[in-house]
Amino acid sequence: MKEIWFAGGCFWGTERLMSAIQGVVSTEVGYANGDPSLDPSYEEVCRRTTGYRETVHVLYDPAEVSTDYLVYAFYSSIDPSMENGQGNDRGPQYQACIFWKDPETEDTVRRISAVEAMRYRPFCVVLEELKVFRRAEEYHQRYLEKNEHGYCHVDPYLIKQVSDRVFDPSAYKRPSDEEISESLSG
Repeated sequence: MKEIWFAGGCFWGTERLMSAIQGVVSTEVGYANGDPSLDPSYEEVCRRTTGYRETVHVLYDPAEVSTDYLVYAFYSSIDPSMENGQGNDRGPQYQACIFWKDPETEDTVRRISAVEAMRYRPFCVVLEELKVFRRAEEYHQRYLEKNEHGYCHVDPYLIKQVSDRVFDPSAYKRPSDEEISESLSG
């Protein structure tokens, strides 16, 4: 099993998106990379003084889904040019971020993020090693499954798309610049 953490605005929608992907074993919402001396409540995080971001911990089976797929699905659900917010949510707790613990995941995140950064100006997604993760209160776990009409900035059609995965981008290997050049006509 492997793990990665995504902060994509309100954690309810990001959790719903990730939990819909085949190969994701579990999701857990919480707060990441804030003041490690604190174990904050939702209300404390919303006061914008803890440094924590609403985040989803994703545990997945790499034999069933690649890190590439998860990262691309995440980028499809956010606006990378927004700072401190997504959808209708505003504040530093809603900053889009990707966190990791291992170098292989970091390499994948940075490779895909470099491509995304060329598409968006400004590019505001924070990319960091995970330092601390605190589990959110129970009522936030699987919130949108328990509250059918709860707010979600993630398009329901996108959630269906990621669950009906047609291909995994990790299967595509970019040809070298030389191969690309040779395949082009005059």
